[in-house]
Amino acid sequence: MDTTEIWTIARTPVLMATLVAAALLAHLALVFVFRRIAWRTRTGQDDAMTMCIYHPLRWIMVSLALLSVDEVLPDHPQYATLVVGAVRIILPLLWGWLVIAIIRFLHGYVSSRSDLFAANNLTARRRRTRADILARIATIVVVIVSLGLLLLKIPAVREIGVALVASAGIAGLAFGVAAQPLLKNLVAGIQLAFTEPVRIDDVVVYQGEWGRVEKITLTYVVLKIWDDRRLVIPVSKLLEDTIENWTRETSHLLGTVMLYVDHTADVESIRSFAVAQVRSHRLWDQRVAVLQVTDMTAQVLQLRVLMSGRNGSELFDMRCDVREAVLRHIAHEAPGSLNRNRLQFETQDGAVDH
Repeated sequence: MDTTEIWTIARTPVLMATLVAAALLAHLALVFVFRRIAWRTRTGQDDAMTMCIYHPLRWIMVSLALLSVDEVLPDHPQYATLVVGAVRIILPLLWGWLVIAIIRFLHGYVSSRSDLFAANNLTARRRRTRADILARIATIVVVIVSLGLLLLKIPAVREIGVALVASAGIAGLAFGVAAQPLLKNLVAGIQLAFTEPVRIDDVVVYQGEWGRVEKITLTYVVLKIWDDRRLVIPVSKLLEDTIENWTRETSHLLGTVMLYVDHTADVESIRSFAVAQVRSHRLWDQRVAVLQVTDMTAQVLQLRVLMSGRNGSELFDMRCDVREAVLRHIAHEAPGSLNRNRLQFETQDGAVDH
């Protein structure tokens, strides 16, 4: 081994360490500039973007610095060649990491601009649902592409892939049969993102269960039941079955309270009290408040109190409160209006006794 080779072996680690240190310093300087720019803006999204790309950008810059060893020192030793080769293999994963970080930032940005607690949150629920599903689709695509690029950089794997081409038809058929439920749900998830039969925070009734859509993934939907249970529904099943969506077009709903009173009841007095209760309720949205006689049987009159609310949860609470108030009013102020059964007896001499 001559002096030149010894000098090359000795200075290569120093050169690589210098390149890595320079990359880290450049990364810190770049992040500092980004943060200074972010501090001068009114929105907080710049800071969120900087935090998302901070770690992947650092390792990408280090990797690019190590790859420059070929340019700076063409006659580098064998161990440096192994390091450069390893960096080339993992670089697609680092780029994929950066893209996924940007996807997460965009998803967070859309979510932050979607206020699910607004009075009419239809647009927010639509944005949130599409952002959740499309972000997952994009993440899966990036992961698959990154892994594919990584495998293409490994010669041994490429040779194995060429050897498996002959059996690709059988393997593809077997994979298609095995993955049919998964692929079915993936396609259904993409369809769900654009057709929007349900959205995040929708109030739905599915197979008799009332609840809110808590989470939507590519393969299943989580429905939070009113008693805090969770109903996990495959997306394909959700699209195939009939589902009752209470907030499909708007979160505002109409609700009813059914009352059954005697035929002699003072309907006008009950109407005045019931309508006043609805209009004075804190959850009423000032749209509909009315009482109607909807049916009459041989025993009772059927009264329907119709009211409107901002969403299903508030409407349910308002219906309970109005029902309780009206029944208490009838019991205390007009007990004769409560429904009664009447019997008539006839004696043998034809006298009638009630």
